[in-house]
Amino acid sequence: MRRRDFFWLVGGAMVAWPFAGSAQDAGRTYRVGGLTPTPREASFISGTLAELKKSGFIEGQNLTVDWRSYGQSVERVSEFAAELVKAQVDVIVAGGDFAIRAVQSATTTIPIIGFTDDMIGSRLVGSLARPDGNTTGFSLLASDLDGKRQELLIEAVPGVRRIATFADSTTSASQHLQALQSAARARGVELTIHRIANAEEIAPAMEAATAANVAAFNILASPLLFANRKLILERATARQMPTIFQWPEVAEEGALMGYGPRITQLWRDSVAPQVVRILRGAKPADLPVQQPTTFELVINLKTAKAIAHELPAQLVLRADKLIE
Repeated sequence: MRRRDFFWLVGGAMVAWPFAGSAQDAGRTYRVGGLTPTPREASFISGTLAELKKSGFIEGQNLTVDWRSYGQSVERVSEFAAELVKAQVDVIVAGGDFAIRAVQSATTTIPIIGFTDDMIGSRLVGSLARPDGNTTGFSLLASDLDGKRQELLIEAVPGVRRIATFADSTTSASQHLQALQSAARARGVELTIHRIANAEEIAPAMEAATAANVAAFNILASPLLFANRKLILERATARQMPTIFQWPEVAEEGALMGYGPRITQLWRDSVAPQVVRILRGAKPADLPVQQPTTFELVINLKTAKAIAHELPAQLVLRADKLIE
């Protein structure tokens, strides 16, 4: 699990995408729209805008950024998508299945860069190598990684008999959750599934899991759960509950563990180049959907001490980064 330099898997080939494309038009103001669970102040989004600046797209000069955050207002996703289309932006960056679908329903002409768990499995594009229509983007392989995170959590809590899995009811397929339950059962672990549709359901779900005497929390890949990670972290820590998240950065923020690609690096090295290429005239159908090939395990030893949990030494030794 040692970290390597990032490349992108496209159609079975390893490639690195440059910022190639024609120069932007002098005197023109470009418009970038965003529809994500987190606000534009998030580090990975502000980092993406900084990359656009390096490529000559400077906010306040030749670039306008129109961003919508739906983390606390999932029910307004379609409304936000319509507003971005009405604003006649040149490209829309959308995070999460339902946000991408909302934008696809609102426009068939404005280029869309989607960032979500499985672009093919969710039928958001027809092909990785040559996506259909006006949508391209990034596919996270999240379903496969959810299983790996479950294995890491079982290893982190020796002798565990019951784990709670928190799933976004708008993105997690029943078949995927059943597969996770079967995999846990094969390890002698009972998996309780807690489906969450909005932010208001998070706290009650955590209370129900705690009442069921679970020994650890697995937070599945989800824009909604990521946007509300602070609440989840606070409650998990208060209950001394070992918890694993989708992103390594969340372990740096206080989760016991995080495993997957780094969201900051993905946006900088994948989303930003695609935005630049589209602003310079590229068509989404000609930009392959990208996937990560390298993943990082971060373990927060400070959190382990705070929740009075002793991690197996072998697992600690395998970590790519330790927070001490």
